[in-house]
Formats: sequence, structure tokens, C-alpha cells
Amino acid sequence: MSPPLDWLSRLLEMTPVRGQLDLRCQYGAPWRIDQDAFASGEMAYHIVLRGSALLENPEGGGPEPLEAGDILLLANGEAHTLHDGGGARAKPARSRIAANLVFSENAGKGDRLDMLCGRFVLTPPHARLLRRYLPSRLVARTGIAKASPSDQESGAELHGLMALMQAESRSDFLGGRAMLDALSTALFALTLRFASESKEAPSGLLALAGYPRLAPALDAMFHDPGHPWTLPLLAEKCSMSRATFVRLFQDKLGLSASELLTDIRMTMSANELRKTSVSTGAIAEAVGYQSEAAFQRAFKQHMGVTPARWRKSAGTKEGLA
Repeated sequence: MSPPLDWLSRLLEMTPVRGQLDLRCQYGAPWRIDQDAFASGEMAYHIVLRGSALLENPEGGGPEPLEAGDILLLANGEAHTLHDGGGARAKPARSRIAANLVFSENAGKGDRLDMLCGRFVLTPPHARLLRRYLPSRLVARTGIAKASPSDQESGAELHGLMALMQAESRSDFLGGRAMLDALSTALFALTLRFASESKEAPSGLLALAGYPRLAPALDAMFHDPGHPWTLPLLAEKCSMSRATFVRLFQDKLGLSASELLTDIRMTMSANELRKTSVSTGAIAEAVGYQSEAAFQRAFKQHMGVTPARWRKSAGTKEGLA
């Protein structure tokens, strides 16, 4: 018998993420990184191991300061700029391959930066779901000394993971490349856990997960999306009135419970359609639709293609993989 999955484990089971460490940057000031936009379905991440950095705000406003122990996740994979903040012309960087990783270095003599840079890779429909419910820019500040007591444990786990990534990146161990990518994958889940437990949880699912009164509804939708959930039923699970439930859910998530439930059902359907042995009718029933026709309409409206076209496209991509 399999153990029950918490909501985050269920989400990552439905939307598998593959981590990839690309680069270790070791710079002395002055330095600057102008990162191009990532491919569709990719999220950028940076881990500051030592020193500090400023992230320019692409929407204007002041830059975001980053310090040792901070993890930056850019859910939309947009182009971005990081620099030392001194204003001097950056020293040119050069790349070298050592051990299992590419190192980028410069000749700057100022304050030192040591940073790991990588990406989280998802298929486009999975990226769509996560991007809708995660903040576009997430900074997990793991400094143990500044963490609240509830943050201490997951913060310590993240520090341990970062230390292991740091050690693997500078050593030529057998299987090191695979290890670095596996650790990057674990980094995604652990960063989301840390953020959801933070006193100042960001918007979206992470904020919702950090609000215990709404947890029963979140668990119910992730664990049994095919159930005919209604707002009164979900509100009853949370021991509150329908009006209070609707207001709190919208305030925390920014979207309604019905929208989240539909996204969960469509993501589950997209995954099931990859299995040629499962009929469209069986999938429709499993995700809570009374008829195959209703499911087909909902799927096309949500995904932009019919279930049959989606299944054919998914099969073609897997055949070419």
C-alpha cells in the first residue's frame, strides 16, 4: 500500500520537474550578468553561495538585493540582469570546463561572488499550471540566523542541499553530472516547501498552503479531483461558511477554488491522455465530468486543442524522444 501524498508531492507528481545545473559563477567586482530569456517550459534559478548581488527589476522600481543563502526562482524564465551594484564597467567573464560543470570567471579584484545558476525544465502544459500558481519571482531567504523558528528546519535542509551541490560542482566524482541535476530537481521541491512555511509566504499556492484553515480544501482537490466538489462542500471541509471560504480562497490564491480544480483536472487529463490504453471516456469520468462531450469541450477550451489532437501530439513527441 502506498502512503498518502501531501498536496505538494501530489502537485509535483502531476507536474514533473527536471532540474539542470548549468553554470557556477565566481566573480570579483565589478561584474554583470545579462541573461537571455529561457526556452518555453523552463524556469531559471540562481543560488548565492557567497557574496551578494542585485537583481534588476524588469518592470521598473528598485533592484532586489540577494545575499549568501538566497535562492532566486524566476517562474517565467524571462531575461534578467544581475550585477554587483557598484556601477563600474564589468570585467569580462571567461568560461572554463572543470570537473562536471562550466565555470564562469572574471579578473575583478573587488568583493567576491560565488553563485550556482541553472534551470527547471517542464513540458509546456505543466509549466502553464505552475506559472499560474507560483509567484513570477520567488526569493527564498534561507539565512538561518534570520529565520523564524518554523523556518529553521527547512532552512537547514536547504543549506545542506546547497553545500552538497557546491561540493559536487567542484569535484570530479563519477556520476557527478547526474548527481548535480538530481540535486537541482530536489532543490525545486525543497524551495517551495521552505517558501510555503515562511512567515511571509508569497502569493499563490504557497500562500494558500501556509494558511491552515484552507488546507482541507486544498488536500481534497489534489487527492480526489474527480469528486463532484462544490463550493459548499469545500467550505464545509474547512468548517466555514461558503461566503467566508470564497473570500479567503480568492484573497490568498488570487483565483477561485473552481479555477484551481479545473486546472488540476485538465493537468491530470493531459497526463492520462499520454496512455494509449486509457479511453477518453474513462479519463472524463475519472476527472469528474458527467459526459465525454462535456469533457471534450472543457479540454479544448482549456488546452486549445481537442483531447484526440493532444493525445496524437503527445504520442508523436514521445516517439521522437
